[in-house]
Amino acid sequence: MTPQDYVQQKAASSGSSFYYAFLFLPPQRRAAITAFYAFCREVDDVVDEVSDPGVASSKLAWWHNEVRQAFAGKPSHPVMQALVPLCPEFGIEQAALQSVIEGCEMDLTQTRYLDYPNLTRYCHLVAGVVGEVSARIFGQTDPATTAYAHKLGQAFQLTNIIRDVGEDALRGRIYLPVAELQQFDVKAHEVLNRLDSDRFQALMQFQAARAHALYDEALALLPAADLRHQKPGLMMASIYRTLLREIEAKHFPVLTQRVALTPLRKLWLAWKMQALGRF
Repeated sequence: MTPQDYVQQKAASSGSSFYYAFLFLPPQRRAAITAFYAFCREVDDVVDEVSDPGVASSKLAWWHNEVRQAFAGKPSHPVMQALVPLCPEFGIEQAALQSVIEGCEMDLTQTRYLDYPNLTRYCHLVAGVVGEVSARIFGQTDPATTAYAHKLGQAFQLTNIIRDVGEDALRGRIYLPVAELQQFDVKAHEVLNRLDSDRFQALMQFQAARAHALYDEALALLPAADLRHQKPGLMMASIYRTLLREIEAKHFPVLTQRVALTPLRKLWLAWKMQALGRF
């Protein structure tokens, strides 16, 4: 299997909404975003699939070194073998990849976030930075697009947090800020035991409203000059925001089930943005 085959398989097998946006890109940009996304999946999977924190920490330390070695011209992992040759063309810097790993390392040491500003640091590393790199790969021409891409990445991450409350609880993690749990009188043990309530519903409506506000803020920041280039990101925004609305419409069943859109619906939403330019 070639490195290119490996990253393609990694991206496609994830079932992520991101994959559907890649399909409409020219070959070279598609190769770059697929390799970058496969990198993000590799390091994220270390945290989600390795039960021993010590082993996971060692694996992420290996990835830190692999990124350094890859940018020194000696990549050993197929993901880095596929990604590094494309980095100069698309302005992908080593620091961005190291930031993504640092964000995943936070999951090994931190299972609670005191308040929203605390949480935004995590979202910056695992999503904002990813948004910025993706925007460059998609063809960013205006420096102002960086702020749009960063905020959109954070909106995606908040949507993920809302969707995954129950799954994260099974891992002992609560990404909902402690101050906001207290504000809505939701106890941590209720989340960890996946107990629904009117208080929990109110808390989740608050989280959804914040995510919607971030989508609106991000879209308002996108310069007109980059609207066409950033269509893949807008496709993902359409898919993710539709998912958020679906979760809301179902009254946040996230403690006990994972709400998802069908592959066909994701493809339709991506095509509609590509062909018609609208959500």
